[in-house]
Amino acid sequence: MITIAVGSDGVTGRTTGHPRGNIVQVSIDVADTAVIERPIGDVSAFSGDPSNAPEWCRQVDTAEWETDPPTRLGSRIRYRGRWLGRPATGVFELAEHSPGEQVAIRRVAGPYPIEVIATWRPVGDRVTHLALQVHASPRGLRRLLTPLLARRLRRALTRCLADLRHQLER
Repeated sequence: MITIAVGSDGVTGRTTGHPRGNIVQVSIDVADTAVIERPIGDVSAFSGDPSNAPEWCRQVDTAEWETDPPTRLGSRIRYRGRWLGRPATGVFELAEHSPGEQVAIRRVAGPYPIEVIATWRPVGDRVTHLALQVHASPRGLRRLLTPLLARRLRRALTRCLADLRHQLER
């Protein structure tokens, strides 16, 4: 593989050898952080529970468990919402679970792979630093929309963190 572009917009592209010629594979990597004036236990318990996503992420309307709660490695949850003005659904699986430190979910059913990683660290006794990272690999014709998807994803991430902060600090 040869890297052909890495931009500050969070988009990376590379070519791969393919029987029908080179194919450009693209990925989106965006991240954002928030400092929330609540103890790490409160922030990680609320934001680390996938079923709470509709309360702080505008793109998620519903979250339905496909496995029995509580949250644990391998848990699956189906999200329904809207993305780019269209209905969107996807099943995510808890791929990493270190309560109070880090959680990672990966889409296992949906139009293209997405991984979301939340990492918490304390800043004193009553303040928490939360970092959210999203990695997505659009496929098919969605690859053409990668720059737009990256911008929208970055904006959505920023809004989700602002809504989470507002929710937890009131």
